[in-house]
Formats: sequence, C-alpha cells, structure tokens
Amino acid sequence: MTNKLSISMPNDMHIHFREGILLDFAVNATAKNFHHAVAMPNLKDPITSYSKAIHYYDQIQKISRFKHFEPLVTLYLTMALMEEDIRLSAQDERIIGAKLYPAGVTTNSEKGVSDLQACYKIFELMEKYQLPLLIHGEVANKEIDIFDREKLFIDELIKITSMFPALKVIFEHISTKDAVQFIEASSINVAATITPQHMILNRNDLLSGGLKPHHYCLPVLKREEHRIAVANAAVSGNAKFFLGTDSAPHPRSQKESSCGCAGIFSAIGALEIYLQYFEAENAIDNFENFAVHNSCAFYGLKPSDKKITFEKSDFTIPAAFTIENHELIPLMADQTISWKILNEL
Repeated sequence: MTNKLSISMPNDMHIHFREGILLDFAVNATAKNFHHAVAMPNLKDPITSYSKAIHYYDQIQKISRFKHFEPLVTLYLTMALMEEDIRLSAQDERIIGAKLYPAGVTTNSEKGVSDLQACYKIFELMEKYQLPLLIHGEVANKEIDIFDREKLFIDELIKITSMFPALKVIFEHISTKDAVQFIEASSINVAATITPQHMILNRNDLLSGGLKPHHYCLPVLKREEHRIAVANAAVSGNAKFFLGTDSAPHPRSQKESSCGCAGIFSAIGALEIYLQYFEAENAIDNFENFAVHNSCAFYGLKPSDKKITFEKSDFTIPAAFTIENHELIPLMADQTISWKILNEL
C-alpha cells in the first residue's frame, strides 16, 4: 500500500480565475499546488485580442504569491479575431491557444460563435501559425435537450478535425462516453480535459432528492454510464486525456438563486479528489501522467522541476470560503478525502 506519493507539480489545463474580488483568491488557490494553469477568457469583457490576453496574464502574475506558478492565458475566439492577434499569440509562450464558445452555451459566452463554418478561415490561420483550438463542445440550440448537447456537437468536431488535420484541438471538460470514443478514435492532434466532477458525480447527484446547485455545471452532469466512461478514460493511461478542473467560482448567492450560475469551485481539493479516485481504480501509477506529462507532451510544455507530495491521511475539504462578503462552496464541501497534500519539495 502506498502511504506517500511525490509527483512533479501538476498542470490544471482548464481554470476560471474570474476577475474583480474573486481574482486574488482564485489565482492563489490554484497557484499554491500547480505549475501551469490555463486561464479561460470568458470574462465580462472577454479576452478577444492579444493585448487583452497579455494584460490578463500580467494581472494574474502580479497577484500570484507563488514563484513556481506559471500561468497560461487564452484568447476568446470571435469572428473579429485578427490574423495579427493569432500570429502574435502563437509566438508568445504566455498564450496557449484560443477558446471557442458557441454563443450562449455557458457563463459570459454571449459574444461567442454562432456560425462555426464562418470560423473556418480563422481555424485555417490557427493551423498555419500552430495556435491550438480549445473548444466548449456543446451545441447552442436551446431546443436541443441539455443532456444531448455535447453528443450532438461531435459532428461539428469531426468536420473541424477532418478539414484542419494539423490543428491541435482540445475538447474541454468532456462529459459523455460519446466524447471519450471520439477522442480515442481521433488523431494525435486531438485531446481532452477531464474534470473531477465529471469523474465522480452523475445527474442523480444534481437532481435526486432535491436540486443541488453546487453540483450544477456545464456541460451538465450526465447518466452513470457516461460518468464511468469519462472516469475510465482519465485513469486509463491514455495520453490524450489530461487534468483540467474547470474550477469556476461563483458566490453562494449566485448559485443558490432562482437562476443559479453554472460552475463548480474545485481548485482546493481537486487534486486529492482525483488521486482518491485513481487509487480506488488501482491506477495510481497513471496519476502523474494524467496530472502532468500528458498535457506537457500535447502542448509542448516543460514539466516542473519541483514536486508535490501527497500523504495517505484524511483531509476534510472546508465547508465554505469567505471572500469579503461572499461565500464560495467548494466541490465535496465538508467531506473527507483519504489523501492530503503535505508540501512542495
């Protein structure tokens, strides 16, 4: 039995740091235990240009209290994205890609893309300059059942990856067995991030016995068969799947409301939750690849020289965090995990 585990500092390849009063807390909650973290661009004023991306990067760097932390930022893809922004971003190691949001699919996505085919010229430029395409993979049609929106988006991904075979494409926060099968069948230029919630929760955890607003995220939690498929992909050792928490803080008042916001805050506790699941599946040997090396290999990043150590010991995730006058409720709040982080070596 393993009582301690030391790995290179992990990468969180999908994170929301937000802005305003949440920024300091969100950045440092991640920076403490991660080497890289990929900040999503869906702010209230989206990061739609190279200059905006660098400004956001500078904000994150300035606020981080951890020297080992190296953030990465993304562009918010719109039809107005200029070739010069793509070229400059591709040449700048601080920017890791451009994020595509179908318009209206999630928080602050209203300025996203409403016609994917109209973006093909942008995809061509991204392929030319080798700037990866990160995708929130759900159809935006409100008439489509919310539980089917990811599955139906795969048809669009098949077209994109076929037409632009050299373009690196990341299917973010996958939640269905259909997405897993698509990634497995695709080329080495197609990969996916996996969140802790989509590994450990299904839609019963959201809806059964009363609505659980702190389990509400997008893509929405699915049936158990989908949870199993996603979790199996994570622990499989397949290099096309890697860690991306999609940690997305919202104040408790915005979650517990008549129209609760989508997003689960997991930056504190996510690593322990992942590791506990890997251990339960007898896959601890695959954890470091999932948390570090798979994403480094796909994106061409250098793993950290620093290490983080986990101890087989109980860790209770706090029930809530207070930021000024706001409360944040984390994933698995007030629940005990069988691993805890000791220190960074």
